[in-house]
Amino acid sequence: MFYWVVKAILAPFLHLVFRPWTEGAQHVPKEGPVILAGNHLSFADHFFGALPLPRKVISLGKAEYFTGKGLKGLLSRAFFTGVGTVPIDRSGGKASEAALRTGLRVLREGHVLGIYPEGTRSPDGRLYKGKTGVARLALESRVPVIPWAMVNTFEMMPPGHPVPKFGIRPGVKYGKPLDFSRYYGMEEDRLVLRAVTDEIMYALMELSGQEYVDKYAASAKVEQARAARNASSGTAA
Repeated sequence: MFYWVVKAILAPFLHLVFRPWTEGAQHVPKEGPVILAGNHLSFADHFFGALPLPRKVISLGKAEYFTGKGLKGLLSRAFFTGVGTVPIDRSGGKASEAALRTGLRVLREGHVLGIYPEGTRSPDGRLYKGKTGVARLALESRVPVIPWAMVNTFEMMPPGHPVPKFGIRPGVKYGKPLDFSRYYGMEEDRLVLRAVTDEIMYALMELSGQEYVDKYAASAKVEQARAARNASSGTAA
């Protein structure tokens, strides 16, 4: 209920101020479980990604969004609950398996599950290598996967900039469903998981028009931070 209240309040304001545009919303089924696999450019994706859809989109978000203290923590919990985020532990190992089970539960209940295969926001607007959790979800749940590409949200609200830039119209494109039925029953095969993930990322690259980088976004962020520290200290990278 809270999700629809938040959407009813935000949607008219966002449409009026930012004039977001949409392509391909007809590819998202009106009922039944489906995975939306998207690129992740900006915090603004949480606002504009699901805006055009008449269905609730449930996403998996880091548990830290829900554990903050004070007024800031309260506002964070309220916002992420309002946009349909389910908290998960992203520390790896058993936590990753728990996140997978949470995603499968969401799909078994017939919902739309939104997931960002890159695992974190792009540090520079390019599309980075996807993690194979999305492939395991697709093969174990046996539901359609729809590429979900955000456009212009990086330029409008890049990481580290809490205030969006006006005059840039954010967009979202939904691609045609991807069929991975030929791989059903092979979800334990790492090569299959990588092939499925790469196919999803290729579809996202074509849909979004982004440059693809065969590297994890988290690794790129570490490298950028190290380079920035070296530059500030005057040492060679």
